[in-house]
Amino acid sequence: MRNASSTHQGFPVSSTSKTEQHSHTPLGKQLRRRKSIQAMANDAADNAGLETLKRSLGVTQLVMISVGATLGTGILVILGSAVPVAGPAIWIAFVLAGITALLSAVSYAEMAGMVPVSGSSYSYSYATLGEGMAWVCGWCLVLEYAVSAAAVAVGAGSYVNQTLEIFGLALPQALAAGPGEGGIINLSALIVVILATLLLVRGARESALANTVMVIVKIAILVFFVVVAFTAFNAGNFAPLLPMGAAGVTGAASMVFFSYIGFDAASTAGEEAKNPQKDLPRAIMIAMVLVTTIYVLVAVAAIGAREWDWFADSEAALVQIVSEITGQKWMVLAFALASVIAIVSVVLTTLYGQTRILLSMGRDGLIPRFFAKVSPSTRTPVICTYVTGAVVAIAASLIPLGQLAEATSIGTLFAFSLVGVSVMLLRKTQPEAPRTFRVPLYPVTPILGIAACLFLMLNLAGITWLVFGIWMAVGAAIYLAYGRRNSRLGALDPKAYEAELNL
Repeated sequence: MRNASSTHQGFPVSSTSKTEQHSHTPLGKQLRRRKSIQAMANDAADNAGLETLKRSLGVTQLVMISVGATLGTGILVILGSAVPVAGPAIWIAFVLAGITALLSAVSYAEMAGMVPVSGSSYSYSYATLGEGMAWVCGWCLVLEYAVSAAAVAVGAGSYVNQTLEIFGLALPQALAAGPGEGGIINLSALIVVILATLLLVRGARESALANTVMVIVKIAILVFFVVVAFTAFNAGNFAPLLPMGAAGVTGAASMVFFSYIGFDAASTAGEEAKNPQKDLPRAIMIAMVLVTTIYVLVAVAAIGAREWDWFADSEAALVQIVSEITGQKWMVLAFALASVIAIVSVVLTTLYGQTRILLSMGRDGLIPRFFAKVSPSTRTPVICTYVTGAVVAIAASLIPLGQLAEATSIGTLFAFSLVGVSVMLLRKTQPEAPRTFRVPLYPVTPILGIAACLFLMLNLAGITWLVFGIWMAVGAAIYLAYGRRNSRLGALDPKAYEAELNL
């Protein structure tokens, strides 16, 4: 293993210590330092001197990772919270969120083909906007993934409790909810995160296989729901279409947008894909079209089956609709259990994405290096996975769903807008660089994607912005106290930095 404090990508670091080097580098200059795409590829090839990840994922597995992290969350978990906000127009909210996500997805597809590494939008920002914005983006992704996994796990807990109640059983309130909802701990959510973490440490290929099975299950149950719901379809439930006005639709779209982080999860698999330049763009686009189509179908079926104000008191809306329409307990049990399996796949893939983001940040020295350590036996970042799983498990077991979902959306929207900016900058600075996928209707598409993300951010609640501001302030403090002093790129002397930038 090479000494990272004395060399970096074959270039010498200044003879002064790393801390001294950083202390003499003006903060503004260090924040603007960019990492070349070739340097990222070199880092991926040797993982900064640590064990590398294993390339074992084909386009099918990548599509399933993207679908696994996306499909199910917005429908199975957050629907009961979003319908009272949008009314019968909830399906329009899903269309709006889907269009916003699609505008960002095409930018992701172009960047994933150019920068096929684990860092996703964090790495894209590092290559175009510099270390400062890369840290901001990475810190947003930590919020996006960790909180999303926790929110989905809370939703899984709701389905478990709903299933038990159908059979006259129920967990005691102390074990069914966190302190904010009158309980002590959400035991079901805690168990879901632990199971997903244990599966994830076994390896990317094994996790992808399990995820593929779970994705097939979730598609099957959602199709089943659509069929059941249409047997009780009442077109009158769609009137009035906009009881809360257009503001309700945009507000609901902002809430459910966090469920569209799946294509970001696929892009974090850049170092484990067999042919990332071609397969990642294909996987992202296929998953986006499939997920948005299913979301709209299920939303229309749900509103057709029940009036919109019925959803206000439902935490597991779909299983309740199946129960009321069929009246068959065995059918309800099968649907509820399949729903839990479907939600576990979301937790699994979002945890996967989180660990790969942290691996890239650890490799760059912005967070402790043990996050980048890969187990020689499983070829996975085991320590990082356990640490992430522990933090997410604590959050899922203690914090209510609504607060988690909105906090995830704001981090997701901010990170997505940076990807659009990255595409535009690389088109300007490296117009001749090979691209396996190009954003259509450039530059209109990325500009619209950025504008749509910012618009949905403005529709989030004030408390969400407050939490986001506090989160970013904490991130800035961590960067100044640790990241700036330990950054591998920042440790390069000026000549070495220029040499790396020109790789």
